[in-house]
Amino acid sequence: MKKPASQAQHQQRMSKVKHQIDKQIAKADKEQGVAVLLTGNGKGKSSSAFGMLARSLGYGHNCGVVQFIKGDWECGEELFFSQHPLVSYHAMGAGFTWETQNQAADQAAAENAWALAARLLADPSIDFLILDELTYMFSHGWLQLDQVTQAIKQRPAHMNIVITGRGATEPLMAVCDTVSEVKDIKHAFRGGIKAQRGIEF
Repeated sequence: MKKPASQAQHQQRMSKVKHQIDKQIAKADKEQGVAVLLTGNGKGKSSSAFGMLARSLGYGHNCGVVQFIKGDWECGEELFFSQHPLVSYHAMGAGFTWETQNQAADQAAAENAWALAARLLADPSIDFLILDELTYMFSHGWLQLDQVTQAIKQRPAHMNIVITGRGATEPLMAVCDTVSEVKDIKHAFRGGIKAQRGIEF
């Protein structure tokens, strides 16, 4: 076991770290909203997005949510956040394609969800917006990527947005300021454990 540093050594090391971090903070001087993309095969993308929604509401921000894949099943985030007076909440999707088995209906649901999302992206009264499961709309060919990336770039300068979904493409990554990939290492469902309220939905 490594011997702990003395107080003097620790203080000297932390002083150097603080100096470097302070320099980075001073360098980041742009006042503008950010676009965050959460992708990858692991669990937690939407959960992280809704965590940021809770943070934004803590500051009294006006927020919006558009869920692009949402069937008739109950989910805790909708039960909670849709009741909040500062949240414009829209569960627009028709559900997963293997549930609906209706390509035309899925296409129409995607287009309707995007029409609403585009209006929210252009609304200067919105401070924070989640576009949940948006990436699937491109992999199925239901939305035009160029149209979406342009709307993201042209949104009001102060607006923060979070996009979730697997298989994000390079053009979508390029238009976002922060991109995180959630890795799938192990999942309870593959071990035969039922999806849990408050965890999966």
